[in-house]
Amino acid sequence: MRFDPWNPDFVAHPYDAYAELRRDAPVSYFEPTGQWLISRYADVNALLRDRRLGRAYLHTATHEEFGREPEPEFQEPFWRVVRAGMLDVEPPVHTRLRRLVSRAFTPRMVESLRPRVRAIAAGLVDTFVEKGGGDLIAEVAEPLPVTVIADMLGVPEADRPLLRPWSADICGMYELNPSPEAQHTAVRAADEFAGYLRGLARERASRPGEDLISALAQIDELTEDELVGTCVLLLNAGHEATVNVTGNGWWSLFRNPAELTRLREDRSLLPTAVEELMRWDTPLQMFERWVLEDIEVHGTRIPRGSEVALLFGSANRDPEVFADPDRLDVGRADNPHISFGAGIHFCLGAPLARIELIESFGALLDRADRLELLREPEWKPGYVIRGLHSLDLAVA
Repeated sequence: MRFDPWNPDFVAHPYDAYAELRRDAPVSYFEPTGQWLISRYADVNALLRDRRLGRAYLHTATHEEFGREPEPEFQEPFWRVVRAGMLDVEPPVHTRLRRLVSRAFTPRMVESLRPRVRAIAAGLVDTFVEKGGGDLIAEVAEPLPVTVIADMLGVPEADRPLLRPWSADICGMYELNPSPEAQHTAVRAADEFAGYLRGLARERASRPGEDLISALAQIDELTEDELVGTCVLLLNAGHEATVNVTGNGWWSLFRNPAELTRLREDRSLLPTAVEELMRWDTPLQMFERWVLEDIEVHGTRIPRGSEVALLFGSANRDPEVFADPDRLDVGRADNPHISFGAGIHFCLGAPLARIELIESFGALLDRADRLELLREPEWKPGYVIRGLHSLDLAVA
């Protein structure tokens, strides 16, 4: 099968196509999206760290100078939110934002959340088990990170049902060639979410509490747009990926029952299992970068103004780096997967994601002696952010 991100069969299993790309065309131009596909681990890893590439280019050139059409005017509310967060900016703005946000997102603070994460995971799993199962994604995978990030941000409980739909709608803009409907939906969600956060931030600036929005609202160097962009990023990045690692991960274990049995019998493998599940079927299959200066990869010149598509899913299965890469090994010790990225944009929330995943998987293994897959799940149509519609299980 060739690289075809709109083909449901490819989305369900892109790994054979990746193997062909790594072998025959490690650098190839994909006409439908106008991107250069980069498929080998060494190249993906190096380009993530290469400052001749960036998540944005408007700090160096106009759209016209990059040979790009300006975004339609209706998208302005979306880009205003996204380009105020640290993921879509470059130094020196990125350096300043990451430093400021890191003050309120310290490793000590994240680790202090573990008891709360454990309690939330236990409560969700207990309910799931007591009713004999259900859709693991809707009933466990989604509520856990949403509850955790809402607790961190200080979102009132009554408003929390708004967060997941906003997040999913905003992320629709990151798919390849999103439809006009998806674009308008993303713009609306970004505008609504930004308006909600502005109101909350102004309230916390005058009456601060013990939450992240309150902490960010006290930082003078952070503009209101930057605070909003940061909070949207924390929700989207810290939530969508964790949901999909959980769903993809359990589906991976069901397809590899010997590894599931191994994990049940040795719970000390949970940390390595979580890393392996992120490697074996990562939820973020592609990460895009703009070429700010001419580069050369494997003798292929990629000029300034181009966009490269770094194929994380392919890099994580590269046999040059991972022994027997198509085998799921929950005890894999040497596992430098790049599902959290690399370089200056390495995921700030990686420690929290690991806590959530270890506690979630552990709670289900502890409380459900036997899980039965009721039907083969279907993949959502998205390729860049890749996950299942549902995962229906019975608990025996």
